[in-house]
Amino acid sequence: MIMMKHYSRYTFLAVSALFGLSVATGAGADAGKLTESCVGCHGKGGANTEAAIPNIGGYSTAYMTDALKLYKTKARPCPETKIPGGAKKGTKSDMCQAVKDLSDADIKEIAESFAEQKFVRTPQKFDAALAKKGKELHDRLCEKCHSEGGSVASDDQGILAGQKTAYLEEQFKFFNEGKRPISKKMKPKMEELDKAGIQAVLNYYASFK
Repeated sequence: MIMMKHYSRYTFLAVSALFGLSVATGAGADAGKLTESCVGCHGKGGANTEAAIPNIGGYSTAYMTDALKLYKTKARPCPETKIPGGAKKGTKSDMCQAVKDLSDADIKEIAESFAEQKFVRTPQKFDAALAKKGKELHDRLCEKCHSEGGSVASDDQGILAGQKTAYLEEQFKFFNEGKRPISKKMKPKMEELDKAGIQAVLNYYASFK
């Protein structure tokens, strides 16, 4: 999820809270520099320790652009999230509200800024036996689009390896409930994963350090 808050064109474009980031967009502004509003939600470089807020540094420009546009059109769920740090700490926001005024140029700048960062994997507990089963499922069902265990940003499918388990689990739920758009190729693969299978692949992705 990407959480954002929009400021005037002459200050900073803050995007806060599945992404919470902020990027300067005025004349001569450095679109790749994260502002304090971004650090407050996602941490430096788009990496943080909040279970429900994904690490987004290193996502591809194409994936970020698509995600922001889906939030803007309310095609993806926008659960309310409490901002964990910064000037807006303790307040709540959601992605649909946050991105509604972003222009295509704004979205492009934000996506490019995060693509320049490095993805940081989150150390997490996992069950080794389940992770082994999860790898088998991933290799059979998911590897074609999410290569190398879902660790390659240039696949333009986000990054699964080392992403927060709580966040990924929520996204699986949204897919299964029909609340998040799913491609024709992905749908039959998802239908092969029962609850046990989902837990297995989640443990596999959590095993990446």
